[in-house]
Amino acid sequence: MKFRFSGKSGLQLPLVSLGLWHNFGSEDPFDVARAMLLHAWDRGVTHFDIANNYGPAPGTAEMTFGRVLREDLAPHRDEMIISSKAGYLMWDGPYGNGGSRKYLISSCDQSLKRTGLEYFDIFYSHRYDPNTPIEETMQALVDIVRSGKALYAGISNYPADKQQECYDYLRAAHVPCVIGQYKASILCPETLQENLPVARDDGSGFICFSPLAQGLLTNRYLNGIPAGSRASKNVFLRPEQVTNDVVAMAQRLGAIAEQRGQTLAQMAIAWLLAKDVTSVIVGASSVTQLEDNIQAINNITFTEEELQAIQCAVSPRL
Repeated sequence: MKFRFSGKSGLQLPLVSLGLWHNFGSEDPFDVARAMLLHAWDRGVTHFDIANNYGPAPGTAEMTFGRVLREDLAPHRDEMIISSKAGYLMWDGPYGNGGSRKYLISSCDQSLKRTGLEYFDIFYSHRYDPNTPIEETMQALVDIVRSGKALYAGISNYPADKQQECYDYLRAAHVPCVIGQYKASILCPETLQENLPVARDDGSGFICFSPLAQGLLTNRYLNGIPAGSRASKNVFLRPEQVTNDVVAMAQRLGAIAEQRGQTLAQMAIAWLLAKDVTSVIVGASSVTQLEDNIQAINNITFTEEELQAIQCAVSPRL
């Protein structure tokens, strides 16, 4: 595995990180989740990204990770970067959602208990909350770090103007934002255009999630909607989104990937890594799928002709 520094910090992350958004909760087979976590570790993936509401059910992805850490990986804790987040709905009532100090600090405490950890390496504000002053949210992150519950502070899903406000507040408090996390892919390049330059100018890291656009940037939907897929379950990808135009686009991109000696998924991940982001978070439902994604790091160089061909392949959707 290759590593990159997160912005101007001393923290290094692997090019590919493993996210536990789906397939690691209580509704999923534990043995499969365990196998993926151990395979990731064996392949040099040292960064594991969680959030308080990951599952399903919410909170159970942290519990799954904690169990695998306790039973299999505990001796390697200091070789890992483990991140968690809070910002989206976790429990009912006014204190279980958003960016308040009450929610972030209590969420961090709960997440530490679920994972069995003494501290997180990175703790994020998961989203911008327009109903809470940024100063309150950022001060909560500062205090979480200063209390020893996390080593670094991060933000996720913040618009570019609010992103800069976060950077300024955290830097003034001497707890600079080590990384920002944003949705990005060949089909969703907006954050690379809007948020990545802000992070780069500030010296903060930048990590991408959903690099495969919920499976649209894979070979999975080239022949219809297979059973067990996200579109078949109507989970974060609706069946009506898998249109003939989308399938044709994936076929065009797949042909470019084949010429590069990659799968479409590998090329999609490599395309992001070629943008000088710190790391790309992948999700997986099997060891085979995870390994395919990790293989993307073997070729992250693109010619100008390839980049133009990719742009032309997606242009009908733009």
